[in-house]
Amino acid sequence: MNHRQCIALLAASSLTLVAAAPLHAADGDGVEVRQSEDALYCKERKLGTWFYCEKPKEEPRKAATAQPPARERLAAIGTQLEELKARAILEPSPENVTAYVRFQREQLDRSSMFADVWQRALWQDPGLDYTLQRPVSTLGKRAWIDERKSDRDRVMASLSQRYGVFYFFASSCGACDIFSPILKAVSDKYGLSVLAVSTDGGPSATFSGYMVDSGQYEKLGLGTDRQVPALVLFDSVTKQPMPIGYGILSQDEIMDRVFQLTQVKPGSDY
Repeated sequence: MNHRQCIALLAASSLTLVAAAPLHAADGDGVEVRQSEDALYCKERKLGTWFYCEKPKEEPRKAATAQPPARERLAAIGTQLEELKARAILEPSPENVTAYVRFQREQLDRSSMFADVWQRALWQDPGLDYTLQRPVSTLGKRAWIDERKSDRDRVMASLSQRYGVFYFFASSCGACDIFSPILKAVSDKYGLSVLAVSTDGGPSATFSGYMVDSGQYEKLGLGTDRQVPALVLFDSVTKQPMPIGYGILSQDEIMDRVFQLTQVKPGSDY
């Protein structure tokens, strides 16, 4: 056999081995090209996946478990806590009591964490901190009260231009005898007009220029119980009555309620 025949024989043998190999090859662009299955290795010997005769089976993906809503999780914690508590009471073994105490402590820690984060959030966002509007500390509360009284006194001095007060009393009412001088002092101090109305027709020692009730009590929205003493603030611009209160009130209470009804929007102080 000459040299050229030897080279041809070796080349033919190499082609036969390449055709038999069940491996993946790559073309020039790096794309894998699967070789055809070899009958000896894949079909007769059934070597399968390890010789790339069949595509490896992909394991099924586990479906993600959806987490229940936070409200349900919180309710479940409460239910478990009550169950552990009941079990510890009805069956007070060391294991049951320990389980209850441990679980309760976990919830106390969770509550403490919530309170801490709550406080930090208030510190960092002034819009959430109610104490900036209505202080709770002794020093802050005193400053707030002093400022409110200053505003109140300034407003009260100008209220007589628009507002007046209906004062319902009875000559047989002992509370009215105590309250009448208090109301008169406020009226004299701020020039607030007071119209005294007698519900039983009797006189008042403090307000000599009184009138007898002829249905004004009910018309001003005070009901039918005819409780006295009673105060009603009347707006001469809107013609709307605003009941201030019943019974004996101090001067500060009268002025605070008048200021609240005329200058403060509902809900802004709370």
